[in-house]
Amino acid sequence: MEPGAKSEAKQGEAGSGAVGGSGGSSSKVYHERQRLQFCLLHALNNLMQEKECFTRAELDRIAGNLVLSDPNKDQWTPLSFIFRPHHNVLTGNYDVNVLITALEARKKKVVWHDRRKGASSIDMDGEALVGLMINVPIRRFRGLWTGRHWVAIRSIDGVWFNLDSDLSEPKQFKDKENVIAFLDSSLSQGGELMVVLQDE
Repeated sequence: MEPGAKSEAKQGEAGSGAVGGSGGSSSKVYHERQRLQFCLLHALNNLMQEKECFTRAELDRIAGNLVLSDPNKDQWTPLSFIFRPHHNVLTGNYDVNVLITALEARKKKVVWHDRRKGASSIDMDGEALVGLMINVPIRRFRGLWTGRHWVAIRSIDGVWFNLDSDLSEPKQFKDKENVIAFLDSSLSQGGELMVVLQDE
Protein backbone atom coordinates (compact mmCIF):
# COMPACT_ATOMS: atom_id res chain seq x y z
CA MET A 1 0.00 0.00 0.00
CA GLU A 2 1.42 3.35 -0.98
CA PRO A 3 1.95 6.18 1.53
CA GLY A 4 -1.32 7.93 2.25
CA ALA A 5 -3.33 4.98 0.96
CA LYS A 6 -6.71 4.46 2.54
CA SER A 7 -7.87 1.50 4.61
CA GLU A 8 -9.68 -1.41 3.02
CA ALA A 9 -13.21 -0.87 4.26
CA LYS A 10 -15.84 -3.57 4.46
CA GLN A 11 -19.28 -2.32 5.33
CA GLY A 12 -22.19 -3.92 3.59
CA GLU A 13 -19.73 -5.55 1.15
CA ALA A 14 -18.41 -9.07 0.85
CA GLY A 15 -16.84 -10.10 4.12
CA SER A 16 -19.12 -7.97 6.26
CA GLY A 17 -22.59 -6.51 6.13
CA ALA A 18 -25.74 -6.98 8.15
CA VAL A 19 -25.36 -8.98 11.31
CA GLY A 20 -27.93 -9.77 13.96
CA GLY A 21 -28.41 -7.19 16.68
CA SER A 22 -30.34 -7.40 19.93
CA GLY A 23 -34.03 -8.17 19.71
CA GLY A 24 -33.64 -9.81 16.30
CA SER A 25 -33.02 -6.51 14.51
CA SER A 26 -30.07 -6.27 12.16
CA SER A 27 -27.49 -3.52 12.19
CA LYS A 28 -24.51 -2.64 10.07
CA VAL A 29 -21.19 -3.45 11.68
CA TYR A 30 -18.20 -1.65 10.20
CA HIS A 31 -15.22 -3.97 9.67
CA GLU A 32 -11.87 -3.32 7.98
CA ARG A 33 -9.73 -6.24 6.82
CA GLN A 34 -6.00 -6.66 7.44
CA ARG A 35 -3.47 -5.21 5.00
CA LEU A 36 0.28 -5.50 5.61
CA GLN A 37 0.95 -4.62 9.29
CA PHE A 38 -1.68 -1.90 9.57
CA CYS A 39 -3.68 -3.81 12.17
CA LEU A 40 -3.69 -0.82 14.55
CA LEU A 41 -5.18 1.40 11.85
CA HIS A 42 -7.88 -1.19 11.10
CA ALA A 43 -8.51 -1.91 14.80
CA LEU A 44 -8.97 1.80 15.56
CA ASN A 45 -11.44 2.30 12.72
CA ASN A 46 -13.26 -0.89 13.71
CA LEU A 47 -13.39 0.30 17.32
CA MET A 48 -14.78 3.69 16.30
CA GLN A 49 -17.11 2.08 13.72
CA GLU A 50 -16.20 4.70 11.16
CA LYS A 51 -14.41 4.51 7.83
CA GLU A 52 -11.24 6.63 7.88
CA CYS A 53 -11.84 7.89 11.40
CA PHE A 54 -8.08 7.36 11.44
CA THR A 55 -5.80 7.31 8.39
CA ARG A 56 -2.31 6.00 7.76
CA ALA A 57 -1.11 9.58 7.28
CA GLU A 58 -2.42 10.58 10.71
CA LEU A 59 -0.86 7.57 12.48
CA ASP A 60 2.44 8.18 10.66
CA ARG A 61 2.34 11.82 11.80
CA ILE A 62 1.67 10.76 15.40
CA ALA A 63 4.54 8.27 15.27
CA GLY A 64 6.82 10.94 13.82
CA ASN A 65 5.94 13.41 16.57
CA LEU A 66 6.61 10.73 19.19
CA VAL A 67 10.07 10.22 17.65
CA LEU A 68 10.84 13.94 17.95
CA SER A 69 10.22 13.77 21.69
CA ASP A 70 12.17 10.49 22.09
CA PRO A 71 15.22 11.03 24.36
CA ASN A 72 17.03 8.19 22.53
CA LYS A 73 16.60 9.62 19.02
CA ASP A 74 20.36 10.29 18.75
CA GLN A 75 21.06 6.55 18.99
CA TRP A 76 19.57 5.77 15.59
CA THR A 77 21.24 3.72 12.85
CA PRO A 78 20.71 3.87 9.05
CA LEU A 79 17.96 1.22 9.47
CA SER A 80 16.08 3.64 11.71
CA PHE A 81 14.76 5.29 8.54
CA ILE A 82 12.53 2.23 8.04
CA PHE A 83 12.33 0.62 11.49
CA ARG A 84 11.39 3.63 13.57
CA PRO A 85 10.75 3.44 17.30
CA HIS A 86 6.97 3.66 17.02
CA HIS A 87 6.26 2.14 13.60
CA ASN A 88 7.66 0.65 10.40
CA VAL A 89 7.66 3.23 7.58
CA LEU A 90 6.79 0.65 4.91
CA THR A 91 4.36 -1.72 6.60
CA GLY A 92 2.92 0.12 9.60
CA ASN A 93 3.30 -2.00 12.74
CA TYR A 94 2.41 0.86 15.11
CA ASP A 95 3.01 0.57 18.86
CA VAL A 96 0.87 1.32 21.92
CA ASN A 97 2.12 4.92 22.16
CA VAL A 98 0.53 5.64 18.77
CA LEU A 99 -2.70 3.97 19.93
CA ILE A 100 -2.92 6.08 23.09
CA THR A 101 -2.06 9.36 21.36
CA ALA A 102 -4.51 8.72 18.51
CA LEU A 103 -7.40 7.94 20.84
CA GLU A 104 -6.63 10.87 23.14
CA ALA A 105 -6.96 13.12 20.07
CA ARG A 106 -10.57 11.81 19.82
CA LYS A 107 -11.26 12.56 23.51
CA LYS A 108 -10.84 8.94 24.56
CA LYS A 109 -8.94 7.64 27.56
CA VAL A 110 -6.92 4.39 27.40
CA VAL A 111 -6.50 2.41 30.62
CA TRP A 112 -4.05 -0.50 30.65
CA HIS A 113 -5.88 -3.42 32.31
CA ASP A 114 -4.11 -5.21 35.16
CA ARG A 115 -4.03 -8.83 33.97
CA ARG A 116 -3.89 -10.06 37.57
CA LYS A 117 -7.49 -8.96 38.07
CA GLY A 118 -8.90 -10.90 35.13
CA ALA A 119 -11.35 -9.61 32.55
CA SER A 120 -14.34 -10.05 34.89
CA SER A 121 -13.20 -6.93 36.78
CA ILE A 122 -13.98 -4.73 33.74
CA ASP A 123 -17.31 -2.89 33.91
CA MET A 124 -18.69 -4.14 30.60
CA ASP A 125 -21.87 -2.10 31.08
CA GLY A 126 -20.17 1.17 32.02
CA GLU A 127 -21.59 4.22 30.25
CA ALA A 128 -18.10 5.55 29.52
CA LEU A 129 -16.90 2.28 27.95
CA VAL A 130 -16.19 2.69 24.23
CA GLY A 131 -14.62 -0.73 23.72
CA LEU A 132 -11.53 -2.85 24.26
CA MET A 133 -8.23 -3.12 22.41
CA ILE A 134 -6.16 -6.28 22.72
CA ASN A 135 -2.56 -6.70 21.61
CA VAL A 136 -1.90 -10.41 21.11
CA PRO A 137 1.21 -12.38 20.11
CA ILE A 138 0.93 -14.06 16.71
CA ARG A 139 2.91 -16.52 14.60
CA ARG A 140 2.86 -16.56 10.83
CA PHE A 141 4.54 -18.56 8.09
CA ARG A 142 4.58 -21.76 10.18
CA GLY A 143 6.18 -20.04 13.13
CA LEU A 144 9.06 -18.50 11.16
CA TRP A 145 7.79 -14.99 11.91
CA THR A 146 6.42 -13.82 15.24
CA GLY A 147 4.92 -10.48 16.08
CA ARG A 148 1.95 -8.84 17.73
CA HIS A 149 -1.51 -7.98 16.46
CA TRP A 150 -4.11 -5.38 17.48
CA VAL A 151 -7.76 -6.45 17.85
CA ALA A 152 -10.83 -4.32 18.63
CA ILE A 153 -13.70 -5.69 20.73
CA ARG A 154 -16.85 -3.67 21.29
CA SER A 155 -20.57 -3.72 21.90
CA ILE A 156 -22.79 -2.49 19.08
CA ASP A 157 -26.50 -2.08 19.83
CA GLY A 158 -26.05 -4.27 22.91
CA VAL A 159 -24.25 -7.08 21.07
CA TRP A 160 -20.52 -7.73 21.58
CA PHE A 161 -18.31 -8.32 18.52
CA ASN A 162 -14.76 -9.44 17.84
CA LEU A 163 -13.70 -7.00 15.10
CA ASP A 164 -10.32 -8.62 14.42
CA SER A 165 -9.10 -7.43 11.00
CA ASP A 166 -7.71 -10.94 10.36
CA LEU A 167 -11.28 -12.30 10.35
CA SER A 168 -13.24 -12.34 7.11
CA GLU A 169 -16.18 -10.76 8.95
CA PRO A 170 -17.03 -9.59 12.48
CA LYS A 171 -17.58 -12.42 14.95
CA GLN A 172 -20.54 -12.03 17.29
CA PHE A 173 -20.11 -13.17 20.89
CA LYS A 174 -22.95 -15.14 22.43
CA ASP A 175 -22.99 -13.04 25.60
CA LYS A 176 -20.78 -11.01 27.97
CA GLU A 177 -19.55 -14.16 29.72
CA ASN A 178 -18.29 -15.37 26.35
CA VAL A 179 -16.44 -12.05 25.87
CA ILE A 180 -14.84 -12.34 29.32
CA ALA A 181 -13.73 -15.93 28.62
CA PHE A 182 -12.18 -14.79 25.31
CA LEU A 183 -10.35 -11.92 27.01
CA ASP A 184 -9.06 -14.13 29.83
CA SER A 185 -7.82 -16.64 27.26
CA SER A 186 -6.03 -13.86 25.34
CA LEU A 187 -4.42 -12.57 28.56
CA SER A 188 -3.26 -16.07 29.53
CA GLN A 189 -1.51 -16.37 26.16
CA GLY A 190 0.49 -13.16 26.56
CA GLY A 191 -2.06 -10.65 25.36
CA GLU A 192 -2.26 -7.09 26.68
CA LEU A 193 -5.65 -5.49 27.24
CA MET A 194 -6.50 -1.80 27.00
CA VAL A 195 -9.88 -0.43 28.10
CA VAL A 196 -11.01 2.54 26.00
CA LEU A 197 -13.25 5.04 27.77
CA GLN A 198 -14.96 8.23 26.74
CA ASP A 199 -13.00 11.01 28.40
CA GLU A 200 -14.99 13.53 30.43
